[in-house]
Amino acid sequence: MADLLQGIAWLGHASFRIKTPEGVIYIDPWKLHDGEPADLILITHGHHDHFSLEDVKKIRTANTAIISVADVTAQLKGDVKTVKAGETLTIMGVEIEVVPAYNAAKPFHPEAAGGVGYIVTAGGRRIYHAGDTDAIPEMADIKADVALLPVGGTYTMNASEAAQVANMIKPAVAVPMHWGDVVGSRADAEAFRAQCQVPVEILEAE
Repeated sequence: MADLLQGIAWLGHASFRIKTPEGVIYIDPWKLHDGEPADLILITHGHHDHFSLEDVKKIRTANTAIISVADVTAQLKGDVKTVKAGETLTIMGVEIEVVPAYNAAKPFHPEAAGGVGYIVTAGGRRIYHAGDTDAIPEMADIKADVALLPVGGTYTMNASEAAQVANMIKPAVAVPMHWGDVVGSRADAEAFRAQCQVPVEILEAE
C-alpha cells in the first residue's frame, strides 16, 4: 500500500500533488502552502475550492500543461487543453482518462455542468480522483489502483456512499478527501474507513 501511495500528497480538501517519474502533477490545487512547480495541472470543475487562479499561478511555469473543462479553460491562456467526460489523452507520457462527476439528487453539481474526475496513469499506477460527485452509475466501469474519493457529504457523497463506491470498484487502496475544510471532518474519514472492505489510508494534509 505504501508503494502505491508513494509521491501522493494530500494538500487538504480535494487538492493533491502527485510526484511521478513522468513529472509533478497537481489536481485541484487550492490553499497551497508552497509553490513547487507543476508539470501538469488537472482541474475537475470551476468551483472556487477546486479552481483557484491564485494557486494555479503559484505552481505554473512556462512549461506547465493544464487540463480542465470548458468553463475553467475559458479563464486561462497558454498550454491549456479543454476536455469532457469520455475522453482519453496522453501528455508527457501520462495517460489521462476523463470520467463523469456529478450530483444525482443535489443541485450543486448537475450533470449538465460538465464537471469531471480523472484517472491518471503515471508511475505504474492508475490513480482515480473522483472530483465532486455522488455515487453514479458510471463508476461501475472505474478501474484504479488508488481511489481518491470525497466523503464530506452535502456537496458530494457522504462516507457511507463513498465506502459503497470503494467496495464496488475495489482499488488496492482508497483515500478519503473533501473533508477537513468547507464540509466534512475526520470523523467522516474514519467512518469511511470503517465501512470499506478495501484498504484505506487517511492522509495528513501537507
